[in-house]
Amino acid sequence: MPDYDVLCIGNAIVDIIAQCDEDFLETNGIIKGAMNLIDTQRAELLYSRMGPAIEASGGSAGNTAAGVASFGGRAAFFGKVSNDALGQIYAHDIHAQGVAFDTRPLKGEPPTARSMIFVTPDGERSMNTYLGAAVELGPEDVEADKASGAKVTYFEGYLWDPPRAKEAIRQTAKLAHAAGREVSMTLSDSFCVDRYRDEFLDLMRSGTVDIVFANSHEIKSLYQTSSFDEALLQIRKDCRIAAVTRSEKGSVIVRGDETVLIQATAIKELVDTTGAGDLYAAGFLHGYTQGRDLKTCGDLGSLAAGLVIQQIGPRPRQNLRREAEQAGLL
Repeated sequence: MPDYDVLCIGNAIVDIIAQCDEDFLETNGIIKGAMNLIDTQRAELLYSRMGPAIEASGGSAGNTAAGVASFGGRAAFFGKVSNDALGQIYAHDIHAQGVAFDTRPLKGEPPTARSMIFVTPDGERSMNTYLGAAVELGPEDVEADKASGAKVTYFEGYLWDPPRAKEAIRQTAKLAHAAGREVSMTLSDSFCVDRYRDEFLDLMRSGTVDIVFANSHEIKSLYQTSSFDEALLQIRKDCRIAAVTRSEKGSVIVRGDETVLIQATAIKELVDTTGAGDLYAAGFLHGYTQGRDLKTCGDLGSLAAGLVIQQIGPRPRQNLRREAEQAGLL
């Protein structure tokens, strides 16, 4: 029996979330809706200008791991924090969510990663991330038992920025495939796709990645087209399964000639889109590792995403398993 359902690999980041208006973004040169990588100086400057903030453990793949655990799945996580106050907060939070997290913390500099997230009144989030200790994740942090023992390994495209993390992912994928497991990735961000388009396509076409998660902007960026249908046609050929989210239009899942359309969950109020894609992946992967059909996998993803966007912060406050049972999905 596999030890874990999903192993997630990603940047271990503490999110610092504050609300702001459109003028704030403009005045501070922040690209709306994107993830902007920043250095220490800019991190300090933006922090000094932030309004009242909520601190929460985040990071894309960490959010997915927490979501899988909330559904009742067995989740593990590889990610690097420093041996500092934010690192301790991160480790405490992810353990409290029920995720196995045993990556050794870094001693000394750089400090634990943090992302200053500014949420505008329309619920859109603009992320400004100082990667700190997260970039120190390397092949020595790969735990072979978890890599071989998880049904699906899931990693974030953001990890393609630090070079040693690439080695860690390739090593984990090799161990996973040797054990007959599957590997999935999220494209993370259209700017991230622009930086690594050829490498991401190679990961899919070489079979290193079996399942791809993306949103409509990312998939169009991947294939350098303004047509969603054209991009969907291309990704069918390049990977075994692709799940593409489209905000209020729901999502589309493709596998070979098969197409599954998923409706978005009805919501009362859009509060904060942080974590929507991460939680969609959590729901999908939980269903997938329990042997559910693609429609149910997509519905579970849609449910989790719909719940998380009605709160501030990227990790579910509700018990997702209970919510899914009430919705008749589990």
